[in-house]
Amino acid sequence: MPKLFTVTEQKLITRWIELSTLQCGSGSSRKVLALHGWLDNAASFLPLAPLLNDLELVALDLPGHGHSDHRPPGQHYHFVDFVEDVIGAADELGWGQFILLGHSMGAGIASLIAASFPERIEKLILIEGLGPWGDNPAEAPRHLAEATRQILSLNTKRTQHYRREEDAVAARMKAGDLGEHSAQLLVSRNTIKDDQGISWRTDPRLRLRSPIYLTEEQAQAFLTNIAAPTLFIRDVKREVPSHYNWDVREKLIKELQIVALSGGHHLHMENPQAVANTINKFLEN
Repeated sequence: MPKLFTVTEQKLITRWIELSTLQCGSGSSRKVLALHGWLDNAASFLPLAPLLNDLELVALDLPGHGHSDHRPPGQHYHFVDFVEDVIGAADELGWGQFILLGHSMGAGIASLIAASFPERIEKLILIEGLGPWGDNPAEAPRHLAEATRQILSLNTKRTQHYRREEDAVAARMKAGDLGEHSAQLLVSRNTIKDDQGISWRTDPRLRLRSPIYLTEEQAQAFLTNIAAPTLFIRDVKREVPSHYNWDVREKLIKELQIVALSGGHHLHMENPQAVANTINKFLEN
């Protein structure tokens, strides 16, 4: 572990939106941009960051999460739109080429970026995610109808409140199969206090169905185009639904190393030392 490790908040203003980040460490020529999972935030990388050797890690709050702006009224959170958010953030940081790290949803976004901008990604690290969600084209009409009904009926004025932060932590532990310390980190960055109590900062539209998804064929085409050396870390015990197609997708990335560790879906938070050891070894090669 570095003798001196600092974490600072940084705002990045892209062409469309203001994004919040946590900058972990500084001064290293090795740059890592970290993308969190669905309904998580940049704090999910705080247990891992100080254990990584000789690098500067910037963890991004994706739009609608943590301290970052929400999308404008009336807009959906299309999965592919996160690509321009991340590339815009990297541009604001002045990073031409960098290492990309993603967990779960963030791993799906990272996969799209590595495939679409191979010249910018030095190495790719995926935790509990291997490409974007791939949908059955036959389901597209039903999904579009459902997404439209959801956003037109969304009541943004109804907000769930908790009396105490401890209640929000307990809810997050139950929803995400997280330990108390990990849940506390996420809740502290993703709640706001008002006269009614504690409520989530998260944009409620993130819970709505997306109007349209990539097909599995499209998702696999992106994975085939990834050129960067790639590390895929997954939980050793978690049963992955067959529609994730990991067994098929693992064969599509040209230079892929797979490591299974304990710790559950959030193993980078629940077992950070083992994950850090694996990443450090991967980056040294």
